[in-house]
Amino acid sequence: MSEAARTRNWRAALDGRARIVLGTRLAIFTPLPDLGLIIVDEEHDVSFKQQDGIRYSARDIAVFRARDRGIPIVLGSATPSLESWANATDHRTPARYTLLSLHQRAIDSARLPVVQRIDTRTEKLQDGLSGALLLAIEKRLARGEQSLIFLNRRGYAPVLACTNCGWISHCTRCAANLVLHLLDRRLRCHHCGSESPVPKACPTCGNQDIQAFGRGTQRLESTLAERYPEARILRVDRDSARNRKQWQALAERIHSGEADILVGTQMLAKGHDFPKLTLVGALGADAALFASDWRSPERLFAQLMQVAGRAGRAEWPGEVLIQTQFPDHPLYAALVRHDYPAFADVQLREREQAAFPPYTFQAMLRAEAPHMADALAFLETAKAWPQAENFDEVMRYDPVPMRLARRANFERAQLLIESPSRRALQTYLGAWGAALAGIKLPAHLRWHLEVDPLEF
Repeated sequence: MSEAARTRNWRAALDGRARIVLGTRLAIFTPLPDLGLIIVDEEHDVSFKQQDGIRYSARDIAVFRARDRGIPIVLGSATPSLESWANATDHRTPARYTLLSLHQRAIDSARLPVVQRIDTRTEKLQDGLSGALLLAIEKRLARGEQSLIFLNRRGYAPVLACTNCGWISHCTRCAANLVLHLLDRRLRCHHCGSESPVPKACPTCGNQDIQAFGRGTQRLESTLAERYPEARILRVDRDSARNRKQWQALAERIHSGEADILVGTQMLAKGHDFPKLTLVGALGADAALFASDWRSPERLFAQLMQVAGRAGRAEWPGEVLIQTQFPDHPLYAALVRHDYPAFADVQLREREQAAFPPYTFQAMLRAEAPHMADALAFLETAKAWPQAENFDEVMRYDPVPMRLARRANFERAQLLIESPSRRALQTYLGAWGAALAGIKLPAHLRWHLEVDPLEF
């Protein structure tokens, strides 16, 4: 929306003329004199957390605002965040939330899709696609139905490399690789946005046989186009839908039946209703099973369950095929049964044993500077704050580099603060934050403090 349109709507809400307000996370600050209900749809989505600038959680502010006004709030999701699930199901303490469950789809004729696992250890893949998935696509093409191949990695390939000398397309500003975007012959960093032309030969040894390794949505689109030349293939990701107008054009083509095979990232995973879509194939999901971020399984389950929900939303039954090397993993077993409660209960038991949220409360102090030594030195000074000894319930860990240690020419490090008591943590942060503001900083060092961090 234009600034003028947003201003008009904001005034309509302030004056009480707008009886229903729809919006993204910023809408939680809309002034509503007669506010009587708040609904947070897809409440588990991490995008409700503002990660830069003024950091806030729109979902948590919504809960606070509803409690402050004494009005009901609905947190809706097929895969609630584990924090919300614990608030509704933890029987050891009085439930903070009321759990309301929907056991069938809103459309009476629609049934939950059948989810199957394809063991890629025993089945030979053809350009990353299993024979079972290819056969399922061909059946949909013959019946005039649509298929969605889900791969949450845009670009053509994650990395370009030289097999002769070992050169890799590293980003010069980040501790990450440049992603190959073959359609416009560019190498792009998905972290800082820097880009460069695709070299015709290896910059180190001159070898002209440099190769793309891995697979992104552009490469998958090209593979499917070669295999099914008569099929109408449509790719939907942030490269093909950079703005609202482009996305609306793509959505109209899908709804009108102008696409037979969709290739998409998480942009297509939730909130869309395509009646002719009956098949979903999920590729590359295993990477999140054993990631260093302990929230990865929760996010993977939510993502797969959301994308599975795109299949069979009308009268035609839906089918979901997941390619995996770990078909016996409990996460996939729960997904096959559409059993979020079982998955959530296992995850919560593991988190309780490891003293992870929601059974402990965390804050993260992050610092970034042109040199890692400066960032770590600041965090060491922050950790050594003398008054910290007065807070026995607060644990302070050692400063460490972040997983993506360098981004946009800044070295990044972090210091984790943890406590089993929310009150103790908040009291500590109130005093500690004032002390941090008084620390003399090196030139170009930046820091911020995040409560309930979602990424490590």
